[in-house]
Amino acid sequence: MLVLIILACAGVGMMYVPSTLFVPGDASATATNIKASEWLYRLGMLSDAVLFLAEIVLVVVLYRLFEPVSRTLSLVAAYARLTMTVIQGVNLLNSFAVLLVLSGAGYLSVFERAQLDALAMLFVEAHGQVVFIWEAFFALHCFVLGYLIYTSRFVPRALGILMVLAALAYLTESIGNILLPQYADVYAAIIGVAAWMGEIPFFLWLLFKGVDEQQWHERAATAGQNDG
Repeated sequence: MLVLIILACAGVGMMYVPSTLFVPGDASATATNIKASEWLYRLGMLSDAVLFLAEIVLVVVLYRLFEPVSRTLSLVAAYARLTMTVIQGVNLLNSFAVLLVLSGAGYLSVFERAQLDALAMLFVEAHGQVVFIWEAFFALHCFVLGYLIYTSRFVPRALGILMVLAALAYLTESIGNILLPQYADVYAAIIGVAAWMGEIPFFLWLLFKGVDEQQWHERAATAGQNDG
């Protein structure tokens, strides 16, 4: 259920709303769309907020799941994903700023409409750029998680390999957009493939197959003996 909530919220807040309301390079059209469909824009913000709350729960679930494999690496993966989630939450300030700029408040009357539209677009773009920051932390999470999956013995090793490939894709987009932003479309295509081949198969496996409970309990017992 948690995985379905995250996928649904990500689909609304990170894909559907931006593709529906934002017009790349056109501040006036973007501002017009947001004002005409403010409810949809706010729905995207709400979806993001629910997603972030669900991510916190997922951090704990994944930590407990892979703690028997390596407590240290499970903590690294947990902190990396939690840091990503915090950055995403703070990034909502940019979304709120867009609404403030387009609110028509009296104190904004000193600005021309074109200036307000441009300022709103600036916050929209800033929100998009922050993605490349949290993706670096997510790449670390996926890399460590991939290793934990591969060595766990209670989840298929192939899923671990795919998760590591996803990590490399996210790191490529993060660093690539910082150093060579002109290839943003290429990075986005890589991420699209990586998400479907890396993260989603793992979570679908957990959702429909689950883990090998016998192997998990054996790893947990071994870890408990080592701790003692």
